[in-house]
Amino acid sequence: MIYSFGSLNMDLVSQVPHLPTPGETLLGTTFTTVPGGKGANQAVAVARLGMAAALIGRVGNDSFGRSLIQSLNAAGVAAEAISLDAQTPTGVALIVVDDAGQNQIVVVPGANGKVGQREVQSLAVRLRAGDGVLLQLEVPWVAVEAVAQFAQAQGATVILDPAPALGPLPAPLLEAVDWLTPNQTEASQLVGFAVTDVASAWVAAQALRQQGPRQVVVKLGQGGSVVATPNGGFHQPAITVPVVDTVAAGDAFNGGLATAWVGGQSPEQAVQWATAVAAYAVTQRGAQASMPTRAQAEALLAQVPQPHPL
Repeated sequence: MIYSFGSLNMDLVSQVPHLPTPGETLLGTTFTTVPGGKGANQAVAVARLGMAAALIGRVGNDSFGRSLIQSLNAAGVAAEAISLDAQTPTGVALIVVDDAGQNQIVVVPGANGKVGQREVQSLAVRLRAGDGVLLQLEVPWVAVEAVAQFAQAQGATVILDPAPALGPLPAPLLEAVDWLTPNQTEASQLVGFAVTDVASAWVAAQALRQQGPRQVVVKLGQGGSVVATPNGGFHQPAITVPVVDTVAAGDAFNGGLATAWVGGQSPEQAVQWATAVAAYAVTQRGAQASMPTRAQAEALLAQVPQPHPL
């Protein structure tokens, strides 16, 4: 079983010709309302790949919250541990996507900001050794840290997506993490210098691994990813695919990484699988709707280049 402990948002998505500059008003071409939130996206990614998945989080007792729970059930994600908050509305994400597939996102946490001891306990009574736990930072850090430490003590795998990266992460959290998975921007914020290419990503990955995580993967988008492990490191090139929408690429990557790693694959194999899963996701519009089935990801796996040792 893989648990995602994290956020549920209703995504309000506008398609525009180009991303707006400050003060600019644009005419959009389409508007959609779709389920999102990093916690929910990663849980759906796991379920679509054929592994048992559950989400633990909080929504408002409102139409958005009820719709999000229904969508999770339809995707095969266990949602019975999601709390309903009568005082705080469901979180939302305001997303603008341009014609090149690039995006800008503003997240209003809502009920996600109230995740706490109730949700931590919901996970604690369910988690078993050998399970996986996907974490993100769209819910309060204190709850994320408590879950990471409990999961480590239980013998579960902890995968942390440090997004949004708001500054240095606390040592007790990092020391409980098996995989830390920042993207290029997040890695730069965490290490305090610009991560611009494979060389700087390798320096950043090594620096972050020294802070406690067993493995670090810095995601470089079309530049692939750079991985630091206890046995060295490697650069995993990306697949060249037609990019339509990058909104959930990182969530797809983490879902793929979790299924492969919990399934017993090596770091190289797990990152190759995650690369194929993310590659499929960027060719589709939407967040959860872009997550591939196992068969769809397997069709791309043969195109994933071999990793280069660093």
